[in-house]
Amino acid sequence: MACGIGLVLGFYDGFFGPVTGSFLVFLYASASAKLVNTATNMAALELFAWTGHVWWHFALTMAVANVTGSLLDTRLALRHGTGFVWLVFLAVVSALILKTGFDAFLK
Repeated sequence: MACGIGLVLGFYDGFFGPVTGSFLVFLYASASAKLVNTATNMAALELFAWTGHVWWHFALTMAVANVTGSLLDTRLALRHGTGFVWLVFLAVVSALILKTGFDAFLK
């Protein structure tokens, strides 16, 4: 079962990327999800840096935004509980699916 989940999530992470960490949290323990997500992101960063395809000024700005968002999200999750987290997760995944569909078929 874990190998199947890993295969599907690995494909999703390589092809799309967004919310992979959230899928990992729901399918595995949070600590394991953080390790796996960090490993896949570091592997991608290493590959792109090695081939010269990293725009460092964007990457550093996004890293700061990521840390800021993580801190804000943690506070919101602790304040409003798991129901709130679940609704936000569904809203974000739905928006990403709609955007991807729009870009692929209607643009």
